[in-house]
Amino acid sequence: MTSSAWVLTAFIGWALALLILMEALRARLVASGRVASNAITPDNAGLSPFMQRLARAHANCVESLAVFGGLLLVAIATQRSGITDPLAIWLLVARIVQSSVHLASTSVAAVNLRFAAFVVQLAIAAYWTLRLLASA
Repeated sequence: MTSSAWVLTAFIGWALALLILMEALRARLVASGRVASNAITPDNAGLSPFMQRLARAHANCVESLAVFGGLLLVAIATQRSGITDPLAIWLLVARIVQSSVHLASTSVAAVNLRFAAFVVQLAIAAYWTLRLLASA
């Protein structure tokens, strides 16, 4: 398995882990009777600030999977993962940092760090896009 394929799988796994955590916490709230099952909204409005950040962190992963995962998939499918392999792990690290900081805090410093992690992902994706198009 190439680094790109491993990172694509791990990226999907990270999004899945966030979803499993969110659903486990929602199930606990419903099972304890603190929240009715039909009162839970997709954005976790009305629940704790952490649950709202968790919903957003998961949505961020899913939203960005089309771009970042798509580029990894193009590289893998066209046998050009040599372009994406060197930076693939850094994309994943930046994604995990972004999500983790999102879950931990909404302070100015945390939001700035989260944005910096996202910029790293954008820069990697832009580089990959140019390289993949240039090698076509």
